[in-house]
Amino acid sequence: MSTQIPVSHMAFVRARVGRSAELGARLSALIEPSRSAPGCLSFALQYSQCDPELWLVSGFWINQQAITAYFNSPAMDIFAEVIQERVVNSLDFHTFKDVSVGQALGHPQAPVHKLAG
Repeated sequence: MSTQIPVSHMAFVRARVGRSAELGARLSALIEPSRSAPGCLSFALQYSQCDPELWLVSGFWINQQAITAYFNSPAMDIFAEVIQERVVNSLDFHTFKDVSVGQALGHPQAPVHKLAG
């Protein structure tokens, strides 16, 4: 029997100066499709209270297969679009998984998924 380990992603997305409202509007298109994606436990788009150009996109998924399927879905095309159209100044994208206390005290050997611009 396999144990499902929840996984999550966080993307810190910085808009180019003067394009934050546009970036927020574009990223908001991710909310409903992501929340209804198979295996999605929660999904949020947040705006920084102290940095007018910074947005946070985060999601929690039931397991690695669900997050991988989401990453391969058309919903992820929005990130390529905002980069190509120069709406984004930087993108820092990370994935995470739950760990045991023993793993947290050691050095877990997990694959890294990071995009930075």
